[in-house]
Amino acid sequence: MKVLLYFGSEKSIRYSGIGRALRHQMKACSENGIEYTLNPKDDFDIAHINTYYLSSFSIAKKCKRKGIPLIVHGHSTREDFRNSFRLWKVMAIYVYRQLKKMYSIADLIVTPTPYSKKLILSYGYNKNVVDLSNGIDIEEYKENPEAVNEFKKYFNIKDGEKVVIGVGLPFRRKGIQDFFEVARKHPELKFIRFGHLNRILVQPYILKCIRKRPSNVIMPGYISGNIIKGAYQYASLFFFPSYEETEGIVVLEALASKTPLLVRNIGVYDGWLVNNKNCYMGKNNEEFSSLITKILETDNSSIVSEGFEVAKERDLKNIGSKIKVIYEDLLKSKKENK
Repeated sequence: MKVLLYFGSEKSIRYSGIGRALRHQMKACSENGIEYTLNPKDDFDIAHINTYYLSSFSIAKKCKRKGIPLIVHGHSTREDFRNSFRLWKVMAIYVYRQLKKMYSIADLIVTPTPYSKKLILSYGYNKNVVDLSNGIDIEEYKENPEAVNEFKKYFNIKDGEKVVIGVGLPFRRKGIQDFFEVARKHPELKFIRFGHLNRILVQPYILKCIRKRPSNVIMPGYISGNIIKGAYQYASLFFFPSYEETEGIVVLEALASKTPLLVRNIGVYDGWLVNNKNCYMGKNNEEFSSLITKILETDNSSIVSEGFEVAKERDLKNIGSKIKVIYEDLLKSKKENK
């Protein structure tokens, strides 16, 4: 069995969650002995398409003509496209049409959470939808003093200094404006918000928020490697006030790094994140501000330990074994139908 893992325009998505999902899928396949290719010109038995560009649809149609089983990954929904890019309402005309075309042509849709599964089923495409986490490489986020030191040196962090971090594209939907407002209420703390998006794609309102952000917020852009891993491990708190997600790979990264996690109480976390058990949840900036004070004065060892168990369940080796079963079942079903 050989699988095509297709991600169109890899350069344009490399800073996003979908970009990390590519690396996760490759690792999950490797961990479970699944042969894969990234080249649609190769021979393969199953196509697993992750993007929604015209090229993606063209490959999907070719697969259908050849009788090759087709999985479309439900990374995106109508809901999580809203309030993201500049002129998103205009872009939505194309995006929603492409989502419909890709989801309608699929033999199977795989999406990260029960929440995103429910949304996709509500679109009425009459398709089989399976929820399976994007997963996380637990080993990659294990304790790493060298990474912590690189992070501290890069940002000139003093020993014992408390730091709150956030990671994500500068979208209104991801609550970057709320990240700034909460930081403004805590001038005694250093806040660092990682993430990059071409300025031309950023909403004017968010550009204004970035210009007027409080002086205790650092925005270094996109940073990978030891520095970002050190940031996760050193941070006193990972603060992610997003309004809408299909899963949130950065949330899994925080849990795997054993970092206390504060998120907005939204539907995507139902069933796997539990307030005051494996994370903290708030509904608005007032609650977030109060919770930050509480979290930084609390022993979070139990919360962090429970959160790490959530990440362990989603380790790529486990996710890969499950996706292997999905591939095998789909291939068998296709052969039986023939």
